[in-house]
Amino acid sequence: MGMPLVLASTGTITPVAYADTYDNLVNAQNQHAASKAREAQLRSQLSGVESSLADKIVELDDLTNNQIPEAQSKVTAANDAAAAAQSEADAAANRLQAARKDKEDLEHKIAQTGEDYDDAHAAVAQVARESMHGSDTSDMMSVMTGSKDTKDFIQSMQSRDAISRNEANAASDAADELNTSMNRGERLKAIEKRIETLKQTADEKAAQAQSTAAKAQAERDALDKLRVQGEAARAELESKQDQLKSDAAKQAAKTVMLSSQVDSYNRQYQKEQAAAAAQVTINQAQGTTRPTSSQTSTPATPSTPSQPSTPATPAQPVTPAAPVTPVTPAAPVTPVTPVTPVTPTPTPVAPSPTGQGTSNGDYGNGYVPGQCTWYAYNRRKEMGINTPSYLGNGGQWWATAPSYGLRVDHVPQVGAAVSFLPGQAWADLTYGHVAVVEAVYGDTILISEMNVKGPYITSTRTLAGAGQFWYVH
Repeated sequence: MGMPLVLASTGTITPVAYADTYDNLVNAQNQHAASKAREAQLRSQLSGVESSLADKIVELDDLTNNQIPEAQSKVTAANDAAAAAQSEADAAANRLQAARKDKEDLEHKIAQTGEDYDDAHAAVAQVARESMHGSDTSDMMSVMTGSKDTKDFIQSMQSRDAISRNEANAASDAADELNTSMNRGERLKAIEKRIETLKQTADEKAAQAQSTAAKAQAERDALDKLRVQGEAARAELESKQDQLKSDAAKQAAKTVMLSSQVDSYNRQYQKEQAAAAAQVTINQAQGTTRPTSSQTSTPATPSTPSQPSTPATPAQPVTPAAPVTPVTPAAPVTPVTPVTPVTPTPTPVAPSPTGQGTSNGDYGNGYVPGQCTWYAYNRRKEMGINTPSYLGNGGQWWATAPSYGLRVDHVPQVGAAVSFLPGQAWADLTYGHVAVVEAVYGDTILISEMNVKGPYITSTRTLAGAGQFWYVH
């Protein structure tokens, strides 16, 4: 899951005025109303709890589900702006470098032929010489007959000469616009003037990139400060859980602390998040059902791991006309047992009816880093649950898991992987999604997941109607 980031590679950054449009205002009002409703529901669950303890639980919930997501949105926007600004700064620097290279090349030519050398005149003479050999006559005649006047013909020859010299860059284009029939001294002055303009633009883009990068870093620091605050508040609440008496209060506190704990995982992925923000993200597959070419040392997982595929019985040898005694065939009549790979595929062992996970097919995390599948593998490993490395995309896990002996059903269980079908519960329409069950409350589940809000970003959701989803145990 996750929305692609679209970054501008060239052009001018236009300052954006972030105004509260009517739609934004309505959205803010809805979020505020939802926050108030959430708080009211939470306080009703904490009825009877000592007021200062209840306030701390509510404060941690607000921090985790309101303040931190808002700060995360600011970080995402700032990261996007910084990446776009840096891209434009790089493009401006490249144009300046190309212009300086043209200046250097032209100065070298002037040192050889002088400032008065006319490239256009030389190009016409070269075409004339080539026509003597007949190799380019038809081409030249086409240019001549297609020209409206002498000036058009000269410009055509200049274009031909420019192509032959492969001067396809911004600085040369600018010089051509001024008039490529200039002599080299005049062209040098034109390029030097162009360099001055490009230098000013490059400096402005670099300063703008530095400013937006500093703003993005400030937003990331503010977000991290909130998460540190959340960790401290959660640690304090964990030490006071024994003060909660009712089941409703215990459940409410547990949900708040679990959500805070999952959000804290983002701190360990800060570098990965920053690196991902600097790149254009496209919608991509989340995993495979077989190792990729870069993982050739790991054996491919068979479609039915319980038994190795039996090779076809080789055909019986044909008895040759001579010699009389038939030649013993190279392949035996009895099928040869397949050669065991370097890392043998273990025989799947069905887990106990209440157990979870399997070591069958688990060769390490083979999923795309930063994706939901990558996180689900890691999170289950933290819970002591092994997961096969090649279950495919999130929406495929429920279908591929049984071949490894894993139990798959509609019964939620803490630690189970929820395999969402494409489009189900906002899952990706192509690849589906996968998450991990953190808590089960009757027909409601609390899940943790990654890449709903961006690569490497973990978050939680509470879903009702738990029996509609597929669970990989």
